[in-house]
Amino acid sequence: MQEHELEVTLNGTSYRVAELSDDAKAQVTNLQFVDTEIARLQSLLAVANTARMAYENALRDALPRALQ
Repeated sequence: MQEHELEVTLNGTSYRVAELSDDAKAQVTNLQFVDTEIARLQSLLAVANTARMAYENALRDALPRALQ
């Protein structure tokens, strides 16, 4: 899709990127960057949470069993 076909929607209103001011286009680029960074960090957090669960399970297995 080319820039003249791209749209951005804010507060329920769609705007064609090609018709935006240079400042508005820069803010769209900033939002795209931040959204990508948020997605990357969410993926990293998912990896860390998975590792934490594995370490917790390993600790549980390493602890002495309670007397029953």
